[in-house]
Amino acid sequence: MKLRFLSIALTFFVSISFAQTDKRLKGIEKQFNSVLESTKAAGFAVAIVENDKVIYAKGFGYADYENKIPADANTLFAIGSSTKAFTSALLGILREDEKLSLDDSPLKYVPELEFYNNDMNNNIIIKDLMRHSTGLPRHDGAWYFFPTHNKDTLVARMQYHEPFTGVRQKWYYNNFGFLLQGVITERITGKTWEENIENHFFKPLDMNRSKTMIDGMKNGTNTAKGYRLDEDRNIIKMDYYDIAGMSPAGSINSSVNDMTKWLMTWINKGKYGEEQIIPEAYVKEAMSSQMVAAAGFPNDELPGVQYANYGYGWFLHSYKGHYMVEHGGNIDGFSASVALYPTDNLGIVVLANQNGSAVPRLIRNIAADHMLKVEKTKWAEKHKEDVEKALKAKEETEDTNETSNIKGTKPSHIKLDYTGSYEHKGYGKFDVVVENDTLYAELDNNRQYLHHYHYDTFELIDINNGKIETSEIGNALKVTFTTNIAGDIDYMKASIEPMTDAIAFKRTPNTIDVDTETLEKYVGLYSLMGTEIKVYIKDENVLYAFVPGQPEYELVATAKHKFNLKILDGYKVEFLETDGTFNEVKFIQPNGTFVAKRKEE
Repeated sequence: MKLRFLSIALTFFVSISFAQTDKRLKGIEKQFNSVLESTKAAGFAVAIVENDKVIYAKGFGYADYENKIPADANTLFAIGSSTKAFTSALLGILREDEKLSLDDSPLKYVPELEFYNNDMNNNIIIKDLMRHSTGLPRHDGAWYFFPTHNKDTLVARMQYHEPFTGVRQKWYYNNFGFLLQGVITERITGKTWEENIENHFFKPLDMNRSKTMIDGMKNGTNTAKGYRLDEDRNIIKMDYYDIAGMSPAGSINSSVNDMTKWLMTWINKGKYGEEQIIPEAYVKEAMSSQMVAAAGFPNDELPGVQYANYGYGWFLHSYKGHYMVEHGGNIDGFSASVALYPTDNLGIVVLANQNGSAVPRLIRNIAADHMLKVEKTKWAEKHKEDVEKALKAKEETEDTNETSNIKGTKPSHIKLDYTGSYEHKGYGKFDVVVENDTLYAELDNNRQYLHHYHYDTFELIDINNGKIETSEIGNALKVTFTTNIAGDIDYMKASIEPMTDAIAFKRTPNTIDVDTETLEKYVGLYSLMGTEIKVYIKDENVLYAFVPGQPEYELVATAKHKFNLKILDGYKVEFLETDGTFNEVKFIQPNGTFVAKRKEE
């Protein structure tokens, strides 16, 4: 352990000495510090490699802002979606070993997998997962709001994910495609995605500090805390987010010192030292255009950006006339950029502990300007001006902004009628509860306040440390409850996937337990316009109703003497009590309400 520490320490010292002697980097740290100041980031780390050498590696600001612990080149940060190039590279290795073809259907390796329709089932190939060409939009709410450590559970949700276009018609970013790649590697190798990443990359590249799971951040040493800026641009700590089963799309935590080895491998055609880590043919293919991500002409602000394409786990751009291969990463409290300039044998990695941050892009571009010897853009100054303009525009918007809610309206039902469990098979399940005359949505012990907006539309407002975030009111995610033909609340709809219609979560009313003694009072024969209806108990205390010529209906208790038909929406039964006996039963259905009377036995 002491020898490893010495090795890391020497690497860090050499990196700093390079930074001091390379003339191309003269004055760069002043610009880096300007970015730190203008973005109000807690901290970041940056490393630059050229060929097989580390030119520069250093941390700025704080890994732990509250305790003023500095960030350095060995500090662990979440790299988010920069993980994707690791995942796709596993498939490149499997192809080299003739274990698969990238033209294979993913169903060949994950036979229980089903997509939304047969066109997708019959035509999607593994390449489509790697280059975001499945026709699926993101559907990120299906994993971010409903996390699970079981990858197979996430895969099963994909059957219910609606596409927005045909296969290979348009590029659109989709994390589930990378989940599937990870699962394919697991099925072929018999090892977890996490084990494959460790064995194929972390160990041979001596990426000794890198981790594939959030526990590495929670329990590790020299780890960064994640932060965001509030409305007043104050630095606020964020909780770590456990990506869980979606790990192949973005769970790696690493340091810039470790990531320099990953950069060198790609710059040197898949080799690290004398060892071929990634097949050379795959490296070239992955860094070449596989799908057009966006079309258009260069703009005045960035005339050197002439295209936006995608390879396998890499975005492809031009930067001031230089070929750039890059992938960013964003997850709660962290942002990243891992960039390669293959024809220049240059690599730059920037890791920041700020949510949705501009820092990685700005620091990367400053470093590229110096290393590529191109005309330098004053990125720090430009960003500061952009922030000031944005803040001014926000103030002006707030002065004139009028909310679109309609005043004076109220919900169509009492609060209790909205309670129950809500589920979408492609997303997940949550509960709506009422407590102290207030509605809340609950998922995995996390609670959000349902604030009435207008009619049957509510807003989901965060609750932090037991306090409702009132600043979110008017700007939070809005959900709308709908009713069926019987007037019951049947769905909650939320526009959490912008490329499809609102996602509809089906409501199942809360049920109550009814003792056997009470159930027996309902049992008997009832006459409805000459038709004999039988009510009876079977299956260990379950009440049923049978109408001749129809299937038997299980009755689910929802309130005192009230039941729903389990398999029919909008159909209800209510037993009417008179002097402690039940001589009538009311059948409530979409075409009317009918009362049946008990028959004498």
